[in-house]
Amino acid sequence: MLLHIIARGKIARSPEEQLVQRYEKRLTWPFKLTELPETGGRIPDPLTPCRTVLLDEKGRDLSSEELAAILEKWRDGGMRECRFVLGAADGHSDEERGQADLLLAFGRATWPHLLARAMLAEQLFRATSILAGHPYHRSG
Repeated sequence: MLLHIIARGKIARSPEEQLVQRYEKRLTWPFKLTELPETGGRIPDPLTPCRTVLLDEKGRDLSSEELAAILEKWRDGGMRECRFVLGAADGHSDEERGQADLLLAFGRATWPHLLARAMLAEQLFRATSILAGHPYHRSG
């Protein structure tokens, strides 16, 4: 299943970009990053069956194991792509939230957009490592 991060804004050359690239290189699942302008620009239509996850302050605060289980269920159910959408500074509209398959939050704190992108890349690597039985993730 393709793990596709769709994010507003350009990450450019930054420490956050290096983190995203670090986890992208380590992922064994297919991965794609699409950057959209801060305003305007359209999220491309999916070419295959997909699920959409919005990173949103109103989302669920999932453990890494819970996220892995959701990805496993979707993958095993025939989903070809899972899109993780990071919105602009104003977040997502109620309509976008209503159409999403999952709203995901990284705790109650507010995170800078570029850091949230790096954190998401790490969590995707961690989730796929959990599913592969890789020792990267050690649960207590």
